[in-house]
Amino acid sequence: MLVPLTRQKLEQLIPLIATGPQYKHYWGKFSNFLQRLLISIVTIVAILLIRGVFGLDFGLIVFLFGVFGAFFWLWYPVLQASLRNAKSRRYKYGGFFRGRILDWWITDKLMGKQETVNSKGELVIVENREKRINIEVGDDTGFSIELEAPLKPFHKAIARGQIAEMIVLSNSADLSRIEEFSDVYIPSRDIWVSDYPVLRRDFFNEVSDRLREDRQDRPRRRRRSRE
Repeated sequence: MLVPLTRQKLEQLIPLIATGPQYKHYWGKFSNFLQRLLISIVTIVAILLIRGVFGLDFGLIVFLFGVFGAFFWLWYPVLQASLRNAKSRRYKYGGFFRGRILDWWITDKLMGKQETVNSKGELVIVENREKRINIEVGDDTGFSIELEAPLKPFHKAIARGQIAEMIVLSNSADLSRIEEFSDVYIPSRDIWVSDYPVLRRDFFNEVSDRLREDRQDRPRRRRRSRE
């Protein structure tokens, strides 16, 4: 089932400014926080050197630059998430898709490499790998989408044949060509599968419930009896 959405509803589902879960996603690990904090410290030190050593003072400009630099560690995740949202919001059209899980499987993805030295002084390359879940969602028309996301403990409840819902995005008014899609929701288990939480999940649940109720309330066509 594919139901077109209005532009207003689409913009409600994909927020302009980062939400809490989106901010948390880009907050990252402790090492990411330390990197941002280091940039903030370097910025403040640079401003102090410019004012102290060179005697330059640009007044309000320096003050604003200093504030932005000092709180870089705090606002940068908001910027990252907002830019990610803008990438999804650039598509002109969107639709609500409801299908089923056709298949799922687990993969091991290389996330990066790190060089270190062992106790013998030998150079060792350590691979950082992450377990990922891959799911294929489709319907009776032959349309299907594959999504990859970090594996979570609650993903063990996922099974083939379960109903799965998502938002699909396109620049075609008839949604004949799907160019992007959101995280996947499995209503029977209240499970989200996502690499990044694109949607406002409270709004998405409202849309899902409304469409489910409309489908249940739709009168069935009566068959004509043969005379």
